[in-house]
Amino acid sequence: MNTPILEMRSITKEFPGVKALNNVSFRVAQGEIHCLVGENGAGKSTLMKVLSGVYPHGTYTGDILYNGQVQSFRGIRDSEHAGIAIIYQELALVPEMTVYENIFLGNEIRKGSVIDWNETIKRAGEMLAKVRLRVNPDVKIKDLGVGKQQLVEIAKALSRDVKLLILDEPTAALNEDDSANLLDLLRGLRDQGVTCILISHKLKEVIDIADSVTVLRDGQTIVTLDAHKGEVSEATLIKFMVGREIENIYPSRPNKQIGEVVLETRDWSAYDPSLGRQVLRNINFNVRRGEIIGFAGLMGSGRTELALSLFGNPTHYRTQGELVVKGKKRSFQKPKDAIKAGVAYVTEDRKGNGLILIQDVKRNITLANLQAIANNNIIDNNAEVKVSNEYRTSLNIKTPTVEQTVSNLSGGNQQKVCLSKWLFAKPEILILDEPTRGIDVGAKFEIYTLMNQLVEQGMSIIMISSELPEVLGMSDRVYIVSSGRITGELPIEEATQEKIMHLATN
Repeated sequence: MNTPILEMRSITKEFPGVKALNNVSFRVAQGEIHCLVGENGAGKSTLMKVLSGVYPHGTYTGDILYNGQVQSFRGIRDSEHAGIAIIYQELALVPEMTVYENIFLGNEIRKGSVIDWNETIKRAGEMLAKVRLRVNPDVKIKDLGVGKQQLVEIAKALSRDVKLLILDEPTAALNEDDSANLLDLLRGLRDQGVTCILISHKLKEVIDIADSVTVLRDGQTIVTLDAHKGEVSEATLIKFMVGREIENIYPSRPNKQIGEVVLETRDWSAYDPSLGRQVLRNINFNVRRGEIIGFAGLMGSGRTELALSLFGNPTHYRTQGELVVKGKKRSFQKPKDAIKAGVAYVTEDRKGNGLILIQDVKRNITLANLQAIANNNIIDNNAEVKVSNEYRTSLNIKTPTVEQTVSNLSGGNQQKVCLSKWLFAKPEILILDEPTRGIDVGAKFEIYTLMNQLVEQGMSIIMISSELPEVLGMSDRVYIVSSGRITGELPIEEATQEKIMHLATN
């Protein structure tokens, strides 16, 4: 192996009630792409926050050696000065500022005491060229797609002469083309001498790009594998990540009991006044009792817009057409109406729209059905704790207590809290929008198993997913959406990735 640019030795980091990292050692060679994988809560992001100074020296035990020197980073600025940059899944860009302003934010180019805007724009163009992004530096960030914003973040890191680039779930919100473009860019950066640490739950992506892979589990280092020696495979990674073999990540459902139609749309359309355009056109689909319907399509195709328009229309689209729920024509004016009718929606954005991050687990779980734990409009605290602990157990939410603040949980456990909230509302029709985005293979398996259990009990599930293997592995039927229209319906026996992509690009 090449000379190490980084060694983290015996790192231990504790939070109240939990040891997030327990004697973790981690070594990264100069000029490689090193992937860091593990279940949600394994300690990956915590380890990188220790490295980048988010958790400063003195708040953990152990040593960080960077370029052979012991480091004592007191904050992010210290690690940045050393040539280390970290890019999080939630991008740290200012939407109302231009691309060039964002690239040099906090690292302004000055002529004396005044910012040299001409040089800033020129240098921003050079950075954009390095990441192969052809946009005008004058464009505002809010006018770029997520994939392009991700490239701006990397350009920002490169403007600081980065030597070690850390990316935390960089492709979680990207479509396949943007993901492939980003991975190709990382290969190019590696060839230019930039070392990359990539955290990802997408194992195929890891296998495709990694030179080395380190697996963490329960805050401990399990193994480091050399991809060039053939040590990295999906089965091997899963076994080390979850501590057991999972032969089929999509659990079978042999005893399907599919019944009558419970939700149907007829010529359903929606106009978005804020965008000034039609987002849905003449949508006709149905879902039956005990059935999982998959919705596939490219990002921006209209899948989430359809879900929101059905769930009480919180975005205030102008809708037309008929919505029939359990045989009755319905017109939900707000989400509360949908909830009363037995329809629930688990958003794709759990942190922005699904959870109240500053509240604890129990408050989040009971939020959508407070009347069930209230006496004379007063919350019964004992009942709230009892209900929350039941969901904590049944969904295997890893938290020391239901009093724990939700923001302190891993992504997979936050997703389980989201699911618990809506299951407590006792829905008959559950809309899942990207139900496993940004979570690990073990948590995915648990959610898939839960989905099967729910439909076996008579619930109906509408699943929106950008992961075609997930759509094919879990659905009974698949609808494909493109440009706000349904371009095809396939029984699962006939569905393939090729057919879906053909219909998704029509």
